[in-house]
Order: sequence, then structure tokens, then C-alpha cells
Amino acid sequence: MPLHVPPAPAPALRSVLAALRSPAAVHEAHTPALRALRGGQVTAELPLPVHVLDRVTAGGRPPRTRLTGWRFLIRGGDRFVAAADTMLTPDGWAFSHFFEGPYVAATERALRQAESVAGHFQARLLSVPELYMLTLWLHGSAGADAASGLPAAADLLVPLAPAPPGIAAYRPHPVSELLPVLTHRLAPPALATPA
Repeated sequence: MPLHVPPAPAPALRSVLAALRSPAAVHEAHTPALRALRGGQVTAELPLPVHVLDRVTAGGRPPRTRLTGWRFLIRGGDRFVAAADTMLTPDGWAFSHFFEGPYVAATERALRQAESVAGHFQARLLSVPELYMLTLWLHGSAGADAASGLPAAADLLVPLAPAPPGIAAYRPHPVSELLPVLTHRLAPPALATPA
């Protein structure tokens, strides 16, 4: 299997499992599909570290990423019905919220497709908030610390649907190809100089 899903920190997983067992947490969630399972068997699977892309600038400086949480896909029966996010607090990893929507199915689809990509990769999520964009980040070092690292030129980014206009969803893009597109879109417009 070329795709490595890193293990989540144990406190992050425990916090999600506790939330799944909590009728109040599930009832308060804006996830009708999760609430509809009422007492059904649900599991938290496929933990993915969620990184945010920061400091994308023109000029060739590498962007920075920061780990903001871990995301678990929530399986109810034979399909994923929701996701659960965790966040790092001063006391450690804690459950943040449940959600559903297009990124749940898109993440599952991108992970299935990534299984057939040649090479050995570590699965991560990379968010680009300014573009409302989420990608599956296939990090080229399968054994790397999932909490750190920068996108390397040979890493692959697979935009999840819905992707921004002009960027193909589910198509693996080398970082060296997609990052200049993101940089162009995020760079502030040049000021016109008076003639």
C-alpha cells in the first residue's frame, strides 16, 4: 500500500470517541446524517493531520505550514457520514466539532484515488483558507513527523471538490506546479505607477 495514514495522537482520538458517545455532542452537531444514526455503530477512521498554508508570497520564498488539528472521517455503517475535527489546546488535543458536507465525500474519494498513485506517500490535508481550498497533501516522506514539514517540490497536492475555479479537483498536482498558481492568486495586485 503506497499511502500511509499517520496515527493520530491518542488524546485526539480519545476526544473524538468521547464526543461520539456523548448524546449532547452529537445532538448539537449540525450533521443530520450523524444524528440520524441514533445508537448505530459509528467509528472514527482515517485520521489526517490538517495543515494550513501560510505566507504564500511572490518572490520565491517557500510558504510555511502549521498544524491546526486532526480530522477523522466518521463511518456509520458502510459509508462515511461526517467528519470530526480536533484542535490543540493548552491542555492538549481536544474535540472541536463534527461536520458534514462535500469535503467528507471528497476526502474519501481522493484517498481512494491516491492508493493508485506510484510512490510512497503520507496522507495529510492542506488548507488554503484565502481560496476556500482544501487539498489532500501527499507528502513524499511516508515516515515523517505528521505534525511538521513543508510541501516539497515533489509532493503532490490533490484539490478536493469543490475546488476554486480553474483548478481541477481530484487531479494530483506536483507542489512545484500548483504552488505558483496559488501564489499568483494570493499575491496582492501590483500598484499601477503613474505615467
